[in-house]
Amino acid sequence: MTPPDDDALLKDVLLVKQMGFNGVRKHRKIEDPKYLFYADVHGLLVWNEMPSMYRFSAESKQALVREWQEAVEQTYNHPCVIVHVPLNESWGVNDILNNVQQQRFAESLYRLTKALDSTRLVSTNDGWEMVTSDLCCVHDYEKSGERLFEKFRDRDAILAWQAQGKMLYADGYGYRGEPVLLTEFGGIALEDHREENWGYNEKAADGEELPVRLANLLDAIRRLEYIRGYCYTQLTDVQQEANGLLYPDRTPKVPLERVREIIERG
Repeated sequence: MTPPDDDALLKDVLLVKQMGFNGVRKHRKIEDPKYLFYADVHGLLVWNEMPSMYRFSAESKQALVREWQEAVEQTYNHPCVIVHVPLNESWGVNDILNNVQQQRFAESLYRLTKALDSTRLVSTNDGWEMVTSDLCCVHDYEKSGERLFEKFRDRDAILAWQAQGKMLYADGYGYRGEPVLLTEFGGIALEDHREENWGYNEKAADGEELPVRLANLLDAIRRLEYIRGYCYTQLTDVQQEANGLLYPDRTPKVPLERVREIIERG
């Protein structure tokens, strides 16, 4: 979980670039400033994201606000950082769909972030049950590109309803023309015959099936002209969540150049 040395941080940045991606979403993690320095130098875009509260309480709210201010200020002078994400998938604000107090708390995080850093975009509650935000960020783990395309082909219908079984907007909020991004999708694990390890949907049988499924999903996203960007889940395996493009030791599951060809073929 902790990089062994600075070279490991640099390696992560270079591996992302070698696979053809132009950015990373540092999921529920305040990144080491050294990583951000390497991202600055090598031109890798970064989304800065706050670890989630466990429950909505006075103590947790105070801790999150205090630590989030520090995180925004710490990353301010890193040009690689382009988006701040104070909340993810309603974690810690589990009733935000129709709880006015939790909606106001999320709104306050948006206003606070913009007051601290007016130069970056803010995705206030990334994934679903969104409130005021600069971006419309949706999470969806459909298995196939065909199903993904059919679900998302009618933009107005999907944005007024739900994806992944969650309403995309909290009560009283709605889409107002923000750029739409698919900020979590894919999550394909590779068969390892270990029941405790998992990905989204069934595992790919081998290293040939995994890139085929990745390409199928990306082809569908590219056909959805209103989708302005995407973030694939995920770079490496993390404990039992074994849906990385790389193993935990950063060994590729698929040749890096093959992933790059899929990402860049546009």
